[in-house]
Amino acid sequence: MKKLFAEFFGTFWLVFGGCGSAIFAAGFPDLGIGFVGVALAFGLTVLTMAYAVGHISGAHFNPAVTIGLWIGGKFDAKNVLGYIIAQLVGAIAAAGVLYLIVSGKSDFVDIGGFAANGYDQLSPGGYSMVSVLITEFTLTMFFLLIILGSTYPKAPAGFAGIAIGLALTLIHLISIPISNTSVNPARSTSQALFAGADYTNQLWLFWLAPIAGAIVAGLIHKALFVKE
Repeated sequence: MKKLFAEFFGTFWLVFGGCGSAIFAAGFPDLGIGFVGVALAFGLTVLTMAYAVGHISGAHFNPAVTIGLWIGGKFDAKNVLGYIIAQLVGAIAAAGVLYLIVSGKSDFVDIGGFAANGYDQLSPGGYSMVSVLITEFTLTMFFLLIILGSTYPKAPAGFAGIAIGLALTLIHLISIPISNTSVNPARSTSQALFAGADYTNQLWLFWLAPIAGAIVAGLIHKALFVKE
């Protein structure tokens, strides 16, 4: 249960901090933190919680990470479902708190895109489904390779959280204009549920592409980098 609570709170913080920065601070009102600030916010959420609860649960905070670590031989299959459920509950709880905050604004009309992920007309830059699919697959694959490599027993000890947090920052710097950056099905699900049917109809891609990328990364790590 400690591990599940750690995953709940870690994923809550990722969604609240990352998506919250996009919703409240990215362009506020004329001078905001912009794409760079949002990218840094996502990276900081993972970095901070990796050191806060990583020693308890391994700091996955992402169904794709959990599946990728399982495929890579670094996580027990019997715990996969419990972790994913905890991550989803944490993400949705964070989105609920974000909704309560944004709906309390004096001129509130609707939540708009709510930092949700999308393709075609829902992509910030108007990128196609294929472009978003390739982007999410590729970035998640490299994200998992970084996680698997930086947490490998022979890697320098104590620095994995920094590498992983900076990797997530870089991922957002690349892909916010393309898909609003997912690489995390829990993060995508939580925001889509509040943003509405247009976004939930596209949610399949933000489960399929990250999980596929994570699986490939797990297989690559196991085949090429792990010495039996």
